[in-house]
Amino acid sequence: MTEPGPIVIVGGGHAGAQLCNALAGAGLGARVHLVCDEAELPYQRPPLSKAFLKDAQQAVQLHRAEPWFAEAGITLHRGDAAVAIDRAAHTVRLRSGAVLPYAQLVLATGAVARTLPALPATLANVAALRSAADALRLRGLLGAAQQVTVLGGGFIGLEIAATARALGKQVTVLESAPRLLSRSVSPELAEHVLDTHRASGIDLRLGVKVDDFAIVDDRLASLNVDGQPQAVELLVMGIGAAPRMQLAQEAGLACDNGIVVDEALRTSDPAILALGDCASFPEHGSGRRLRLESVQNANDQARTALATLTGQHEPYRAPPWFWSEQGSLRLQMAGLMPADGVRHRRPGATPASFSILHYVGDRLACVESVNAPLDHMAARKLLETGKSPAPAVACDPAVALKSLI
Repeated sequence: MTEPGPIVIVGGGHAGAQLCNALAGAGLGARVHLVCDEAELPYQRPPLSKAFLKDAQQAVQLHRAEPWFAEAGITLHRGDAAVAIDRAAHTVRLRSGAVLPYAQLVLATGAVARTLPALPATLANVAALRSAADALRLRGLLGAAQQVTVLGGGFIGLEIAATARALGKQVTVLESAPRLLSRSVSPELAEHVLDTHRASGIDLRLGVKVDDFAIVDDRLASLNVDGQPQAVELLVMGIGAAPRMQLAQEAGLACDNGIVVDEALRTSDPAILALGDCASFPEHGSGRRLRLESVQNANDQARTALATLTGQHEPYRAPPWFWSEQGSLRLQMAGLMPADGVRHRRPGATPASFSILHYVGDRLACVESVNAPLDHMAARKLLETGKSPAPAVACDPAVALKSLI
């Protein structure tokens, strides 16, 4: 067991909330201080790009109600961001000037939405989505707009585009890459996503170049797309996210596309851990560094962080999985898509339901599922246990993946 003392968690996102839950379950809540730069209690972020945008009456979904934190003994510091770490003194200074001592510090600072550097951040008709405040503002803008331009064909951009289309908006998606989701899914799945969104009425353009813009008063009037001005009523930026690591960098911690941690989630300072969207960790088996933005990653890393904080050794080895809801599409991915491998398509119950199995040699490395939740659940279990059914068996539509476990 590590030395008793305060445990300060910086960040009220999913990773920080899940670690609070784990520490409370271990009877350590009274040692915990949770520092949130937002005034809200920790809340669920995935619904913000979907159900929350559709329904003006919907509130954010809290991880836990406020009385739970009090009953667990957890001290909340809401709307009071951490601004500096003194590693020698083992303290964290907050924006209010308060100084929190720590025996152990956990950085769960998350990520921030990427924006176009040259575009002013205060334009009235330009939005990005990362926080509840962002979602509330975007919900109001969507309600007033008839035409929506989404910059970026990644998960968040496509989720917002599908939501806007379901609200009856005219939607254009501008993607600079030659295909959608180029870093996340296979070409076959990307093509299916493209066809589905186009069939729904979304104007989706690939390989475009956006190199200039025009501003009138406090509004974006147009974007220069492939050399031609395109009028903009509402622009939503969905061009990815960057890890929030300024606090760590200023404290002298090692950073490389995230806060660098070992398999136990310890940073270059053993008294400080990092987890969630901000953490760059070694992949089990390969040693390559990964930074994952997913609920699963936050959940599983919270369990690893609890083990490290309580003096146990349980390296982070959970197989990653992801999901995205985009209109009629429920995309679920288990494992990481290999750079090289053989793909096998497994038909589903309908033309809109199927899975793509990725093999490296005879090893099942990844399964992408579309509207096939049973396949996804089975794939996760197979990857956890290391089982690799032969492609001829796993892809037989008469044999469910779940029967192979």
